[in-house]
Order: sequence, then structure tokens, then C-alpha cells
Amino acid sequence: AEHGFPMHHFMSNNVKEKIEGYKRWPSSAEIYLPKGRPPEPGEIFVQGDLAETIKKMVRAERKRKLAGRDEALQAARDEFYKGEIADAILDYHKKNDGLLQRDDLEHFQSAIEDPLKTTYRDYEIYSCRPWCQGPVLLQALNLVEGFDLKALGHNSPEYIHLISEALNLVYSDREKFYGDPDFVDVPIVGLLSKKYAEARRGLIDTNKAWGEMPPAGDPWKWQGSGRKQSGEASQKRRDSSGNSGKSDKSLDTSYVCIVDKYGNAFSATPSDEAHTIPITPQTGLAVSSRGSQSWVDQDHPSSVQGEKRPRLTPNPSMVFRKGKLFMPFGTPGGDVQCQAMLQVFLNIVEFRMDPQEAVEAPRFATFNFPNSFFPHAYNQGLLHVEKRIEDSTCNQLKEKGHRAEWWPDWAWKAGAVCAIVVDSVNGVLLGAADPRRESYALGW
Repeated sequence: AEHGFPMHHFMSNNVKEKIEGYKRWPSSAEIYLPKGRPPEPGEIFVQGDLAETIKKMVRAERKRKLAGRDEALQAARDEFYKGEIADAILDYHKKNDGLLQRDDLEHFQSAIEDPLKTTYRDYEIYSCRPWCQGPVLLQALNLVEGFDLKALGHNSPEYIHLISEALNLVYSDREKFYGDPDFVDVPIVGLLSKKYAEARRGLIDTNKAWGEMPPAGDPWKWQGSGRKQSGEASQKRRDSSGNSGKSDKSLDTSYVCIVDKYGNAFSATPSDEAHTIPITPQTGLAVSSRGSQSWVDQDHPSSVQGEKRPRLTPNPSMVFRKGKLFMPFGTPGGDVQCQAMLQVFLNIVEFRMDPQEAVEAPRFATFNFPNSFFPHAYNQGLLHVEKRIEDSTCNQLKEKGHRAEWWPDWAWKAGAVCAIVVDSVNGVLLGAADPRRESYALGW
């Protein structure tokens, strides 16, 4: 942040596409349009204010170092939420009629929650809870576990059809049930039940696509308690968005995973945008705009409410095998995240690809559901397929009822999965980085 890094093509193009947003606020233009224009590839991109923000937290931590690690880290956190950094954020909001109050910062606390879990063969997969789309990956794995995927053949018309139809069923459940469990009674036990997956699996016609978002299921039967929330028909929810076509989604997400020499693992999907909200002067920070993933329909489980978390798309995950760490993995990509992660996982586990091969393999993605980002566009029956997949495959998918359309050979919209597979037999870490975006695998 302090000394800068060479601007890369992907980020430069992104800033150019969003230039009008960065122009709206002088504090944003100062950073992202330093010469009155977006930085060109190779030019050094510096974020000096952000560097100073980080330094303030470092200094606060060092002052409390002798009190122990916990107190030192708390001091760094307090500097952000209660100290000079907080003062700068609140002062800017006050001057510009913002809604943020001191209590919002001082009393904020991220909960430490147990992750959700499912199994696939002898693997255990962990992901985030239903205030994001983490359960999508787990539900999809439960559904496809009941099929002989290897017999279908990798990226065959039958394989792509089956995976897409399974995902369509899960996304219909996401639309009806997922939301902040502090506000919405989410039947997560039922949704992740193997018996529920078995019942939903029977709705997949191996020869014909739904052609539209299928109806949501009734996971309450497997919840272990009575039905708490009747909800509304998935069809009505879909139609209520009143949109089709493109959604105004920005490229704001990253992914990082780490495995150290002791076997500790880290998996995270940081995300937020900077072109629709102002950078707070002297901080380099954009206060979150994640409200764009809430709904204004009050009957929707992810409707906007005070202190309610939006249903986010980031969902970092980890895989274990027989109780041992096997793989942290994740990706940017909005609603494509779980789809790309599912395909990479199956490439490794079912088709025995090495991690890099699994990441580079051609991908596909369904969009047959309302987009997570406002205005929640719905593209009925749409299935995108990377051009490296055979023409005949795309034609057969159309015959099955998919609105199949080509992506480029290497589509950045297909996600940018990164992963580290732990080879516990040989004591080797196998890193994989997606060439669809600027991704890197590093070891030392």
C-alpha cells in the first residue's frame, strides 16, 4: 500500500469501466485516478492513506505488546473502531449527512460461529452459514453425491446438464430460505440433510432442463422440528424482482488461502467495492456498500432491516479427509463462486486431476435464478459455457432445454479459484492459481 505495486491489466480495465463512479468523490479520484485518469498497466499504484491506517493499528498493537498477544490485538482493533480511524470515518459521515453513528462502530462485533458441514464420500467440507451462500456448495455436493459422475464423463453434455440442474434446485432453495439466521428461521438442518437431498434428487430429469428456476423444496420435514415459516412460493419471489438481463455487479472480490508448515490453514474471501461509495479521506477506506445484496421486498428472507446482515456471496471453504486437512479453497465471482468451487472440487476428487489442472479445466455456470446483487436480475434458463468445451456439447445442452451461450475460452466471469491441496503422504503442499484472473501460487 505504501510503496505501491505495478497496476495489472485486469484492475486497470476495471477502474476504466467504473471511472464515472470514482470521479464522483475527490477522495476516491485522488487514489484511483491519480493523474486524472486510471493507472495504466505497469504504472505504480499507491495507497498511502491506507498504509497510514494500517500503521496506526500496528503502532497501537506495539504499545500493548508486553500485555500479551490478546490485549495487543484488541488494542489494534480498538484503534480502528474507537480511535483516530473511527473519528475520521464518523467525521466524514457527519459532514456529508451519513447515517453511521459512533455506537455503530464501538458496539460492532463479528461473531465467531461454527461453520456448516457436509460430507462427500470420505471428505468433510466446511463452509459459511446462511447469511451468505455457503450452504449452496454443501447442498450441491449432497445432491450430486448420488450420481456416478465419472461414468458420465468430464464436461460431457450429460455431466454439465446434471451439475447445472442440481445447482438450479439449490439456488431455488437459496432464494426462498437463506438469510441472516438472527432474523430469519432458516431450516439449515433440513437443507443439509442427506434425506432431503435424496428427495430433491428425484426432481432432476437427466434428459430435460427445467428451463426456469424450479420450485423450492420443503426442508422442514427433515429439520427435526415443526414448520416455523411458511414463506411464499419461489415462483412469486422470482417474478417479484421484475428484472431480467444484467445486474450491476462490480469486480470487488478477492480470495486468499494459506497453509503453513505447522498445518494451520486459512481461507478467506475479502470483498467490497469502492466505485459506488466514497473513500473516507485520510483513511483509504471505503465503508461497506454490501446493502446492495439485500432486497427491498419485505417478504424476502434477505430483506433489508436494521442490523440484519445481507445475504453475501463470499463463501471461503475448507475440505478435510478422514479428519486431516485436505484443501482450503475459494474464489471471487458473485453467484458463480459456489459453481466454480463445486467443479474444481469434483475435478480433484472424482476425476483425479492435480490441483492446477482442476482449476484450469473448462467451466460452465447457470444463471437461472435472481442475481444476489441489486437489481437482482433473473436470466431464465441461461447457461454459460467456456468455448474450450466442444460445440457439439453446447448444442446438446440446447436440445435438453438450456439457453446455452458461449463464454470466451478463459472467461474471467467463470471465477478465479485458488486452492492448496495437502499431500499428507509425501509431505507436499500443492498450490493452484486460476489464470482467468491475476492469481498466484507462492511457496517459501
